[in-house]
Amino acid sequence: KSPWGTAERQLMAARLKRCVVRRRDGPEQHGVAASCLRELRDKACGVLAIDKAREPITLVLADDGTIVDDEDYFLCLPPNTKFVALAKDEKWSSKSLDSGTSWLSESVDEVDSAAEKWKQLARQLKDDLSNIILMSEEDLQVLIDVPRSDLAEELAQSETKVQVLQDTLQQVLDRREEERQSRQLLELYLEALKTEDSILSKVAEPEAAPRKEMDVVDTATSSTDTSATTALSDQVLAALKEKRAPELCLDSQDLELVLKEDAAALASALGWDKQKAGALQEACDQELSKRLKQVQTLHSLRSTSKGKKTLPWGDWPSAKRKK
Repeated sequence: KSPWGTAERQLMAARLKRCVVRRRDGPEQHGVAASCLRELRDKACGVLAIDKAREPITLVLADDGTIVDDEDYFLCLPPNTKFVALAKDEKWSSKSLDSGTSWLSESVDEVDSAAEKWKQLARQLKDDLSNIILMSEEDLQVLIDVPRSDLAEELAQSETKVQVLQDTLQQVLDRREEERQSRQLLELYLEALKTEDSILSKVAEPEAAPRKEMDVVDTATSSTDTSATTALSDQVLAALKEKRAPELCLDSQDLELVLKEDAAALASALGWDKQKAGALQEACDQELSKRLKQVQTLHSLRSTSKGKKTLPWGDWPSAKRKK
């Protein structure tokens, strides 16, 4: 074979992206190399033996079900990204995620209605009440809003015990809001101290202070990172950008995803500097560690009390506020 043919093949291989594809309910995975989305779809149909009548297929990320239909987005994905190929009328669902907390909390499948969502959440609590700790604020509110009779029927418990459960959910939600307000007050206090120090320094050094302040501004501007990609969903990014103490409103799986992100990429996606993004990741790490410790403590208490696997519904402890 001619050297030109070898060079041509090497150039073609450099343009190809390694991907892993599978069907929604199939355990078998296939490695595929493609240079564009269209080629990946064609090869996926071939290796997965998808009938022509069920095309065109939709490719979604296996981790979170994000639909990949933009060529630029596909090119930004790392090698060996896992895809699920959905035929006509199929919808993505996740039975398990590659998450350190997947053993504690069953992931909630994407569903067509809010009614199905609360049933999925209720089943998590039926398996293990400690999953309350790992839920997002949105999920907690969904279960609180469910009519007591409907929730009691789903959980096969009396309405009295379900009322205790919903009261507990409300307490967890209230504590997170109180913690958020406390942090906000602390931030306002620290900002006031910073403003006061700035005023005093300007009085003491009327000429030097403005120049120094300008230098600080210039440094911050130059440190702004360039564009980068992130695997976080738009919903999570919006919560991080808009919510006060966003780590309190996310569930534990979303907290893990934030921690896995590169600090520079996260800063670029949020329009922040790298230091602020790092502080956010540190807060998420602390919140996740706290939740996991709480769950582990409950598991330890459970294993030493009467050998039961789950806490009796009537004995679910109302968590006391830490001083």
